[in-house]
Amino acid sequence: MELTITFTILAVTIILFVTNRVRGDLVAIGALLAFIIFGILTPQEALAGFSNSVVIMIAGLFVVGAGLLRTGLAGMAATLLLKWSGDNELKLFVLLLVIVASVGAFMSNTGTVALMLPVVVSIAMSIKVSPSKFLMPLSYIASMSGLMTLIASPPNLIVSQTLVDNGFEKLGFFSITPIGIVASIVAIVYLVIIRNTLLPNENSRVNTDAGYKLSPKKIVQDYHLENRLFLIHVPDGSPIVEIPLAKLKLPAKYQIYVMKIHRNQAEALKLLPMNFQELAGPNSLIHPNDELYVQGTEEDIERFVADFQLEIKQSDTEEGKDLVSKEIGVAEVLLTPQSSLIGETIREIGFREKYNLNILGINSKGEYLLEKMTSKKLRFGDALLVQGTWDEIELLSRETKDVVVVGQPKEHAGLAAATGKAPIAGLILLLMVGLMVFEVFDAVTSVMIGAVLMIITGCLRNMDDAYGKMNFESIVLVAGMLPMATALQKTGGMTILSDSIIQLLGGYGPYGVLIGVYLLTVVFGQFVSNTATAVLFAPIAMNAALLMDASPYTFMIAVAAASGMAFATPIASPTNSLVLTAGGYKFMDFVRVGVPLQVIMFVVMMLVIPFIYPF
Repeated sequence: MELTITFTILAVTIILFVTNRVRGDLVAIGALLAFIIFGILTPQEALAGFSNSVVIMIAGLFVVGAGLLRTGLAGMAATLLLKWSGDNELKLFVLLLVIVASVGAFMSNTGTVALMLPVVVSIAMSIKVSPSKFLMPLSYIASMSGLMTLIASPPNLIVSQTLVDNGFEKLGFFSITPIGIVASIVAIVYLVIIRNTLLPNENSRVNTDAGYKLSPKKIVQDYHLENRLFLIHVPDGSPIVEIPLAKLKLPAKYQIYVMKIHRNQAEALKLLPMNFQELAGPNSLIHPNDELYVQGTEEDIERFVADFQLEIKQSDTEEGKDLVSKEIGVAEVLLTPQSSLIGETIREIGFREKYNLNILGINSKGEYLLEKMTSKKLRFGDALLVQGTWDEIELLSRETKDVVVVGQPKEHAGLAAATGKAPIAGLILLLMVGLMVFEVFDAVTSVMIGAVLMIITGCLRNMDDAYGKMNFESIVLVAGMLPMATALQKTGGMTILSDSIIQLLGGYGPYGVLIGVYLLTVVFGQFVSNTATAVLFAPIAMNAALLMDASPYTFMIAVAAASGMAFATPIASPTNSLVLTAGGYKFMDFVRVGVPLQVIMFVVMMLVIPFIYPF
């Protein structure tokens, strides 16, 4: 009875995934509940996937990948790839897959996809092509690269340990490499051939401008701030020193606005190269050697500088780059129809006092006002350019009655915080890969070290930034599907099927049984993780090899290879789950592209494996 229920739940789960009408993570949670309700699994067994090291590693890799994207390292890698490939999209496609196969030889396929995903998305955005054309091949080749070295995939380690447990020599670091090279070459050739036919390439699935509409450079262009941004140095002895900005009344007298203060530390404290930035407010005091970021016309700036014995250090500050720092940013906000600010002037609303933000400009239906703003009455549809700390801007974004913040302030805050830290992110990546290659720690610990370092070094702004970059749909999907293997094993489903295959094909000799083991491993590998598949089928393959008096290495390599041939469904491997959402794929996209590849790889593996590892 339990066996029937288990296969029924599995069948319903597959149908729901195929129809794509219910989110994958909800389907996975539903399957878990069904196993618990029908008594197939205990709550502890059903929820064990959430404590599985693979799931924790996926979460950590999302954080590491976000750090690479935030710091711009992923963009740099994308630029380098584009430079190498020139304008040849085919060359770019092949070069990208070769790099993925090489990187995947020394770390898990999940890690490879998670780390390369932001690079691929950056490339797609640069050439204005949908990521869907690249991400599925990325996942497939990462799976193939799992056959490059012993540590490249958990199934390799599992079959090696199975050999040791049965008194045989373990696999060497490069024992499986010839299989991986052949598999990768065949897969790349196949993907090149079908890339313009079977692979999805819908530009509507990607919005290359999402989240970046209001970059500092774009703000400068939209609000016509060119030639209105000045960096002014305050020398010793200037009359402006130790006077609050409110008392100076600069907007009224000079029509200029001090946006922020770059404050050098006192001479007595110059033990380290440190400086500070302060948002300019009414009570801000100007100190000697401060640098003021000021907005205004050149004529007004020159009057201000002459009157207070200041020095113009720089004008037109790199198209708005200096408007943004780790602590301070800019944003555009729109007035809502019910806003209490409508009909009021800038002077009357007390925006600075209420929200702790400065207003730099007003966009009134395409007319940009940067001077004499205090007397301007606000109307519905007006947009305000505001500046302040990122924390205050994020607080304002939660305001729904009076204003709506345009864009993604958290995204811009994270990008600003990580500026200039690409080398640090690169070193963290190298450290993580080194720890995994030399097996200093287990894989999940190495990944978590990398994730924590991304946060404490400032490559990611804070923990909220890290959590915000995790794809929880993929994490829950993988965690929810892992106990499926436990249910199949517990109810004896795997044993029944494997025994049937051996009895059916045993008359055809070792080759027939090898085909049966490979096909059974591949089929179940489409619905459970490659790790779980290898755990279940390695002992079966070992027993089959011993019963047939054949070399166990042939069967073990076949299990390792078949476990990684997870192409036909998005739940077949964590790598497919990772690219599912980012590429905007549907279940049938994997079937259309993956099934022909499965057939090709079956033929190739059944020829290559016995040739390299004879019976």
